[in-house]
Amino acid sequence: MKVLLVEDSLQLNKALSTVLKRNLFVVDSAFDGEDALLFLKDYQYDVIILDIMLPKIDGIEVLKRARASGIQTPILMLTAKSTTEDKITGLDAGADDYLSKPFVVEELLARIRALTRRKPSLDNNSVISYGDLSLNLANLTLSHNDSKVVLMNKEMQIMVLLMKSGDKIVSLDTISKSAWDIDAYSTSENVWVFISYLRKKIESIDSKVKIKSVRYQGYYLEYKE
Repeated sequence: MKVLLVEDSLQLNKALSTVLKRNLFVVDSAFDGEDALLFLKDYQYDVIILDIMLPKIDGIEVLKRARASGIQTPILMLTAKSTTEDKITGLDAGADDYLSKPFVVEELLARIRALTRRKPSLDNNSVISYGDLSLNLANLTLSHNDSKVVLMNKEMQIMVLLMKSGDKIVSLDTISKSAWDIDAYSTSENVWVFISYLRKKIESIDSKVKIKSVRYQGYYLEYKE
């Protein structure tokens, strides 16, 4: 499994790179945003570990450019800022997860395993539909007529559950276990954040499908022609 590690601290970059290699990861290291974008242009990765505070180009801008260029690799943000607002900024820009500094290596490895384990299957013929929506698992694209929007990793996982269940309620517990795989990280707040992203993306392509919620129970899809 190949990892891009983007961290400007030479000491921390070296330490994390050593740990990852000991756990059988192939690691490329970048120390600023410009180098990170060059690596992403030339190589493909299974996961990207991206610090927010970087020289030249900060991590949030690297994240935005990566997503804008069509890169759907799971991205774990490292941040010295632990406020909810800072975390939401990263998630809004397209991050799949975040980890606040300082952290223990075991937690970093667990989050990487969770991200890669739950990566959607890229079956070129795998398209599922509900109402006026179609979801292509090969390119992570949600479409309505000629309008399309690209989903992030966790958005895709949640949307697959909802579309397969249709008008039946998908419990918070089911969504959490599917998208996060680690109980400690699968909070109802995290689920709500990604549901909010999905609602906005569905609205952006003028679909009549709605994500409805049942308090303390879960979510389901509603389609009215």
